[in-house]
Amino acid sequence: MMTVAQQVAHAAQTLDWFIEGVSRAEGFDLDFEKHAKTVESVTSLAAAREWMEKAYGNAIQFLRSRSPEDLSRPLPPGPILGGQPISDIVWAMVEHTAHHRGALTVYSRELGKVPPMPYVG
Repeated sequence: MMTVAQQVAHAAQTLDWFIEGVSRAEGFDLDFEKHAKTVESVTSLAAAREWMEKAYGNAIQFLRSRSPEDLSRPLPPGPILGGQPISDIVWAMVEHTAHHRGALTVYSRELGKVPPMPYVG
């Protein structure tokens, strides 16, 4: 179980992880125990939100700085999106972030709160 701050930090960390994984020769860092320890140390929701903002910015910068040809190159074989185009990390990031947004919605409802609809202007 993660705290709210840890849920947000984990989602931010994963955005960074996807960008790093497609950017470095070694591919994705599969040391999930190390990643979990980093998230466990997060105790501030404000800090987690700052991390999330930075991670979104980094992801946007990465995607804008690559050509369509770069993004269509296949990832190397492996357990994480092996052989799929680099651009598929976008859908993976969206799905993962939505999963944790859903978990936070459940947390809120368990506390008797009604979270605001995220898709309303």
